[in-house]
Amino acid sequence: MEAVFTTQNFETEVLKSAQPVLVDFYADWCGPCKMMAPVIEELAGMYEGRAKVGKLNVDLNEEIAMKYGVMSIPTLLVIKNGQVVGKMVGVQSKEAVMAALNQAL
Repeated sequence: MEAVFTTQNFETEVLKSAQPVLVDFYADWCGPCKMMAPVIEELAGMYEGRAKVGKLNVDLNEEIAMKYGVMSIPTLLVIKNGQVVGKMVGVQSKEAVMAALNQAL
């Protein structure tokens, strides 16, 4: 099950995480985001224990989205040691997202 990131838990769950983190910036009304949802859910299970995979609703957490310059959704960020090490915008294949995550491991 993918994690749910919010403004309140972002620093603890993402920036201070000992593992690399994949953050899916999405919105409930976004069609392409819905296309990515099953991929994100599957990756959360595949990477459990090695990386954290989760979602952040841009409508509910605007300040985080603004801080990371998220202009289009879905945007996927790979964050390691508090730094963005990978960024993908738009619908991505599972393989492309896995490649970005594997680079951070």
